[in-house]
Amino acid sequence: VQLQASGGGLVQAGGSLELSCAVSRSLFDTYTLGWYRQAPGKQREFVASITSAGTTHYTDAVKGRFTLSRDNAKSTMYLKMNKLKPEDSAVYYCSDFDSNWGQGTQVTVSS
Repeated sequence: VQLQASGGGLVQAGGSLELSCAVSRSLFDTYTLGWYRQAPGKQREFVASITSAGTTHYTDAVKGRFTLSRDNAKSTMYLKMNKLKPEDSAVYYCSDFDSNWGQGTQVTVSS
């Protein structure tokens, strides 16, 4: 398995969750990594990315609330999600923006 996502769950609006994605070393050291999400009935959408040098980009909807980071020693990236809103509810997928995807982890935010 190249990417293994974890950390989803159920949280109230305004709460926080942290997603993790364990990444194979070869991908971790080479690729820009990040997260997409897909809500029921909607297309998969970009959430955030981080380059191998640590430069991050976020979709406007999560700027200021989500923080993406990477731990080089653990070959793992983390998506810290604060001030969660019901519209953040979706299945979150980590990816190398090439052809590799994690299995998805459900995030549900109740109002």
